[in-house]
Amino acid sequence: MGIVNIELNKADIDNLSAALKAMSEVRFNAVVKKNVTQMLDAARHGGTPVDTGELRLSLSAYGDEMGYTKEYAPHVEYGHRTVNGRWVSGQRFLKANAETQAFIYYQDLLKAIKKG
Repeated sequence: MGIVNIELNKADIDNLSAALKAMSEVRFNAVVKKNVTQMLDAARHGGTPVDTGELRLSLSAYGDEMGYTKEYAPHVEYGHRTVNGRWVSGQRFLKANAETQAFIYYQDLLKAIKKG
């Protein structure tokens, strides 16, 4: 059995989001809240790199956004140069979490729309 790679088109997700929001803003907000909560849970339980634990503790959500408040979070995500000029590659932990959640969000939007 092989691995199936599914790529979602952002336009498809945007169209489903708009359709559900037009049908029911309450239902749309519930889907968004569920998915943000799941992303927070994934980040808290293994989805965030840990050295001192400060990055994980800076995890927060507001409305339909989640992220990290520590000033060095982008450097861990995208990479950075050290004082001696070496390059430290980014860990892309937030991107991985978002990509994993995207398919779940897509499915949740479809289910909510089908409930009509």
